[in-house]
Amino acid sequence: MRKPEVFVAGPVSWNRLVLLDRLPEARPHTTFATGHRTAVGGTSAGKALNLASLGARVTLRTVVGDDEPGREVLAVLAAAGVEVIAETAEGATEQHLNLMDPHGGRVSIYLELPELPRPRHDERSLAALVAADVAVVDLAEHARPLLAPARAAGVPVWCDLHDYDGTAEFHRDFLRAADRVFLNDDGFAHHDALLGFLDSTGKPTVATLGARGALALEHGQVHTAPAAPVERIVDTNGAGDAFFSGFLVAHLGGAGVDAALAAGAEQAARCLASPGLAP
Repeated sequence: MRKPEVFVAGPVSWNRLVLLDRLPEARPHTTFATGHRTAVGGTSAGKALNLASLGARVTLRTVVGDDEPGREVLAVLAAAGVEVIAETAEGATEQHLNLMDPHGGRVSIYLELPELPRPRHDERSLAALVAADVAVVDLAEHARPLLAPARAAGVPVWCDLHDYDGTAEFHRDFLRAADRVFLNDDGFAHHDALLGFLDSTGKPTVATLGARGALALEHGQVHTAPAAPVERIVDTNGAGDAFFSGFLVAHLGGAGVDAALAAGAEQAARCLASPGLAP
């Protein structure tokens, strides 16, 4: 069978991960880490690595700085077989400090953000976009301009809105352009508010619910799936991107909604049991 071809546009980063018994309270105090390390991060890197691990051909368009963290990110992606179209920014590569507890709680502190460069690879990016089975356009200013070309080319657009609350202006272009919408339930106070928003989009939607699994709303029907069991959670980074990737590859393989939800849950579980963004 032909491998699915996926174009991904969005952010990558180089992160320092600090493991804590519990997230710190908002008061001056001292605490001790249980571990720390550096690793590639960013939602588009997470999707690209998971898609590649599932056998897809992946082209990732992103932005890095001309610095050692940027070279580290590109090396990890290249080793995984991801074709990268990288614009080089004047400033530093995006970098985060992630404080994480054993239960999936995380505080992500942005340390560096690259300045947006003038794109130099538009023709190469557009060629990869037009050839793709799906264009995944993630939340980033440097990815936003690719929404319109994807729509014009008739390539299905999938957007992950993360913790969107249904009102933030930044997300509107991505929501309008998307053929299929993903998000988590963090932005909604209760389940009915989440379902109300999903229904209001008029699009096929998928929402992840953490340990409670995930749901999809398609053609007015709600589909649910439990989270796949994980014997020991090693690292929660990338679990949402892993779910997205598992669902996408299953969908491109002809799976229905329920089977795609289950495939997403299985890939998320494999990611949670591994120390990286992808198993």
